[in-house]
Amino acid sequence: MRIGLIGTGRIGTFHAGVLSRHREVGSLVVADTDAARAAEVAERTGSTAAPSANEIFKWGVDAVVIASATAAHSDLIARAARAGLPTFCEKPIALDLPGTLGALREVETAGTQLQLGFMRRFDAGYTTARELVRSGRLGRLHTVRAITSDPAPPPAAYLPLSGGLYRDCLVHDFDILRWVTGREVVEVYATGSDGGPSMFRDAGDVDTAAAVLTLDDGTLATATATRCNGAGYDVRMELAGELDQVAVGLDDRTPITSTEPQGPPPATKPWPGFLERFAPAYEAELDTFVRMVQGEAENPCDGREALTALRIAEACELSRREHRPVRLEEIPAD
Repeated sequence: MRIGLIGTGRIGTFHAGVLSRHREVGSLVVADTDAARAAEVAERTGSTAAPSANEIFKWGVDAVVIASATAAHSDLIARAARAGLPTFCEKPIALDLPGTLGALREVETAGTQLQLGFMRRFDAGYTTARELVRSGRLGRLHTVRAITSDPAPPPAAYLPLSGGLYRDCLVHDFDILRWVTGREVVEVYATGSDGGPSMFRDAGDVDTAAAVLTLDDGTLATATATRCNGAGYDVRMELAGELDQVAVGLDDRTPITSTEPQGPPPATKPWPGFLERFAPAYEAELDTFVRMVQGEAENPCDGREALTALRIAEACELSRREHRPVRLEEIPAD
């Protein structure tokens, strides 16, 4: 199989390494707006560097992996769809609903496959939590708490391009909340704080956010995120039911210190970032994509799933701006 990879930044470079080692990928072609960076990644992974994304489509590939800057995602998805190519794309499809819906229409018109990169669906902890919830082990689920905390803010130049904390960061929590519980979000109430570095205020963004989400069976969920968690990268989910409760992301690398005399010791090697924490999940999602292209696996996260997560993020942004609860039905779905 020959795969074209567009984008060789941090996550694209990681994907290039995974794909170049995959037993079913015989040839990998990489491209980036920074041709020198693409050439360096190609040399390191034994791949072929293309002068630009145009050549990937001209030279002929069996599938496309998109890890480019977010602004290019929707156009590249549409281009791959028109070429009849199955596509894997890092989230999001686009930073707004019109761009997302336009790309989805291209995919649906072409009848091609689009898998979105919500890697938490492939993490062992979240997978086990899903199985426990679905099996009834926890009993009636009444409370879910989701946490995503970055150890340090991104570069200031990234913020205006990110879509904001809800769309860029918490969207992962919104997706995994639906996936683990099997329920839909019907209402949100969100707020945020921009008390950190001034670059967040300059970008019209917040550095810390919280949302209360009501699910369609009455389960209550909270989702919090921050860009300023100096202790380390912290991603967790707690699920509490009438019979039991479980926690995802709680191990000897969780960057939290107990104040209890008999509490566990603090992590000696806390998670530094998302690639280290979710490396096995990233590999698993690409393996699933390769098997999907070969007809051996179902699409684990299609474009409509990504649209739903974005609609929840949009509802949170609206709630934050207008200081009110927002029903999901207020956010267009097509």
